[in-house]
Amino acid sequence: MPHAWKVRDPMTGTAAPVVQQDRDIPEIVVRLRATFESGVTRPADWRRRQLRALRRLLLDHTSDIEEALYDDLRKGRTESHLTEIGGVLAEVEHALRHLDRWMRPRRVAVPMNLKPATARIHPEPLGVCLIIAPWNYPLTLTLNPLVGALAAGNAAVVKPSELAPATSALLADLLPRYLEAVAVVEGAVEETTQLLAQRFDHIFYTGNGTVGRIVAAAAAKNLTPVTLELGGKSPVFIDETADMAVAARRLAWGKFTNAGQTCVAPDYVLVTQTARDSLVAALPRAIQHMFGNNPRTSADYGRIVNDRHFRRLTGLMGEGDLLTGGVSDAGERYIAPTVLADVPTGAAVMAEEIFGPILPILTVRDVDEAIDFVNARDKPLSLYAFTRDRTARQVLLERTSSGGLVFNAPMIHLGVPNLPFGGVGESGMGAYHGKTSFDTFSHRKPVLSKPTRPDTLRLIYAPHTSRSFAFIAKAVARTHPLLGRKR
Repeated sequence: MPHAWKVRDPMTGTAAPVVQQDRDIPEIVVRLRATFESGVTRPADWRRRQLRALRRLLLDHTSDIEEALYDDLRKGRTESHLTEIGGVLAEVEHALRHLDRWMRPRRVAVPMNLKPATARIHPEPLGVCLIIAPWNYPLTLTLNPLVGALAAGNAAVVKPSELAPATSALLADLLPRYLEAVAVVEGAVEETTQLLAQRFDHIFYTGNGTVGRIVAAAAAKNLTPVTLELGGKSPVFIDETADMAVAARRLAWGKFTNAGQTCVAPDYVLVTQTARDSLVAALPRAIQHMFGNNPRTSADYGRIVNDRHFRRLTGLMGEGDLLTGGVSDAGERYIAPTVLADVPTGAAVMAEEIFGPILPILTVRDVDEAIDFVNARDKPLSLYAFTRDRTARQVLLERTSSGGLVFNAPMIHLGVPNLPFGGVGESGMGAYHGKTSFDTFSHRKPVLSKPTRPDTLRLIYAPHTSRSFAFIAKAVARTHPLLGRKR
């Protein structure tokens, strides 16, 4: 059972009564739309006030958040700050620092044949947005999209994951206390289905492709744009030029953070034959250094979210040579950091996104074989490569397609607010973080202004004459030189 959170009113500091969740989903959307249409969310001052309130929420309730994340996923305090609280705070600070520039209309050039005139792109909020969050990073993957929605001047409905009940309950209690145009709807399939039946101006979904298709189909009925942050099997390529000790440490960190339940975690490794033995020797040492001889007792190692995922994961460990790990405990939902060497390409663990602490290693001849292997499968959310070979880096860049490409480290690209984060193909559509979040939740409205005097458009009005035709032909030829060539 989630905690009955006892929080304090952000304005008075006194103990606050528990907010009763409004279960009338259509009424929630109607109420938020009325708020948006009143114009209250549009001014820069309102947006800054909401972002600062969100920052205050995180700082006021840090210990509550730590406790909820521990209850849901056994996240340690350091990991909670590194991957959850700190990430949201950084996103808020970045938005506050750049909000004025993001909101400023941008001038664009006008073609000579339309002058005198001025043109600009004016960002405006979309309206009422829906954010459907997953369970694996239940704070950051709920609030980071919300930062973009608020910075862009929108109202929002937030749907946390029911699979992280403690964090969901905490967000449902706190967000309405601190924010003025945000509603939280808790629940599972029934509530999500009701939400998707409403008309929103944008839907932002993070999760798996199966549900992503349901979200997209529901959104299509109202022509609602969507951002789908999905997953996929993110590969790692390692060759003999890599610093293997560093590669092993970074690979172990990226794979086993949050017990592997990360959408951009390394899913499998493609290592060249000449580098295989070095990697196989270095990985167990790196894992032991991070989590000790018995990771079960480590304060830095998490647990699987529920029994269903635990059973699915333990069923994936039957093929390949067990290099380290393989220990599990259903009562604790504990699976040790597990590495499987020389895994067959047709193994069950290679057929689906693992989303857990199991790392298969496959051997390839060279970077070309690795690229062919990756390209024969769905486009991944992330592609990682540990190599100092410039040619290998270049061919990976040019011949593969992935949501993101990172050399010599996994996952850290999420910490760069100026890099858009998103997938391609089966790994998703659309992107966010930093200004990309602002753009995702904005309409970039083109605005053109042309004076009425002099009336330079008079030469294109009917009735047309030989003089007007000559003028138009000359203007077209100036704009499109190929049309002006004699045939």
